[in-house]
Amino acid sequence: MAPRRAREREMLVDSLYSVIALVFVLVACVELCDAATVVDVYRLIQYDMSGTPFGSRLASLNHHAGSMQFSPHADLSRAVLMIPLRELNMTFIKEYIAQRKPLGGLLLLLPQLFSFENRDCTGSNNQNHGKDQLKNVLEELEQILIHTNLPYPVYFAFEDDDVNSVLTDIKKNDATGQPATATTGGYKFVVSAPEPKRVSSPTITNIQGWLAGTKTDDDASQVPTIAIVASYDTFGAAPALSVGSDSNGSGVVALLEIARLFSLLYSNPKTRGRYNLLFGLTSGGPYNYNGTQKWLRSFDQRLRESVDYAICLNSIGSWENELLIHVSKPPENAYIKQIFEGFSSVAEELGFKVSLKHKKINISNSRVAWEHEQFSRLRVTAATISGLSTAPQLLERTGGLVDSRHFVNETAITRTVKLIAEGLARHIYVAPFLPKDDPFVLALKKELEDHTDEVNLQREVLDGMFTFYDSTRAMLNIYQVASVTFDLLLLLVLGSYLIVLFSFLVITTRGLDDLISLFRRPPSRKVKTA
Repeated sequence: MAPRRAREREMLVDSLYSVIALVFVLVACVELCDAATVVDVYRLIQYDMSGTPFGSRLASLNHHAGSMQFSPHADLSRAVLMIPLRELNMTFIKEYIAQRKPLGGLLLLLPQLFSFENRDCTGSNNQNHGKDQLKNVLEELEQILIHTNLPYPVYFAFEDDDVNSVLTDIKKNDATGQPATATTGGYKFVVSAPEPKRVSSPTITNIQGWLAGTKTDDDASQVPTIAIVASYDTFGAAPALSVGSDSNGSGVVALLEIARLFSLLYSNPKTRGRYNLLFGLTSGGPYNYNGTQKWLRSFDQRLRESVDYAICLNSIGSWENELLIHVSKPPENAYIKQIFEGFSSVAEELGFKVSLKHKKINISNSRVAWEHEQFSRLRVTAATISGLSTAPQLLERTGGLVDSRHFVNETAITRTVKLIAEGLARHIYVAPFLPKDDPFVLALKKELEDHTDEVNLQREVLDGMFTFYDSTRAMLNIYQVASVTFDLLLLLVLGSYLIVLFSFLVITTRGLDDLISLFRRPPSRKVKTA
């Protein structure tokens, strides 16, 4: 009988332990069981320039959320500020970053206008005015963020109904003077991401295509060459969002369309031009046109000497009435005069103006302002056609957050393609060969295909002063958590209920003595010696 009662007592004790363990599991899950939403977020770029760190230096996030309506004396070292771009106080951002005040993190909400998945480009004049204002704000914000060392996570996300609902609740809590904390509850932002790792030996890839001109003999290298070049890399505050529609997606699109158009003529020996056409898509544009430099140095001497001139395309999707031709050689140079006069006459017929801008190269300065300067340093005549009147500063206008298709003038790209295609055609074939309504213009509606021959890739390692880090995109888990007071009250209620239930079951099945015996000290097992 005694062993049976001992086994029953042991089973009851095990049941009690199981119940207690269940209570702790339930309490531990209180904060995690009420996930409000999951959001795609994009981390601020992290990079080093000449060994100096810039951008966001952390990726993981686990803090309570706050809004711009926080108390002036609030401690934000363990809070993530959720700030829509529409409500951004630029003065606050500048002061807070400049003074390096402690902050748990930043979540910046962008309108769907800046999403590359949003294809609705239409709007009223008032909406377009608001669009330009948002673009200016975001452009200023981006420059501040990429040139600052931020010791906390910074993420971008796009507005939607779920995110806006969470923001509304956070504002209500902050308005009461009780921001989210471990004591009061609220919302918690969690991003589980590994520590960013340095990208070792980043690769840059140059793509080259060739259309061979009419040969005078068996040696095609005797045919002069015209190069059309565009850089395709981007740099922005959020690498996963930097599509670069204007800088330099517009230049790439124009180059590929020009390649397609001339391939129609070069596919027929009777209409093949007396020039080779070399098409180059170069990498490393934002980083001092590093890929262009490596591509040019890979040329053998005969190819380099055969290049009459090179036309570089940069940011041609944002101009209105005037297109700029940037050169390094003086305007009096015979090749420069020929290029400018040829394009000027075509532009006049198309109803817009082309201007020439001369900027002398400073050989002692390693900084390259325009892509054509890499050609000029090797004594190759070159020019950059762009809608920009002046060269951007380093890491400016390199395809950042604001450079989306909604701010690109597609008509400007079409007009640039017409200008270059007809200008080159007149130079290659002589003007009377092509009428004003030639197939070049009519073929612009077709989708671009790859029609060049002898396509090859050149892969090189990006060198210089830049070091980059991974972890550019993550998932943000937003949890709605209760306060600690609620957790303790829930624990007390559940514990009391389970203890009463357990005691009732023991008394009704085994009696009060068995319940009391569970809490008695067991008798000593020491054996008395004789």
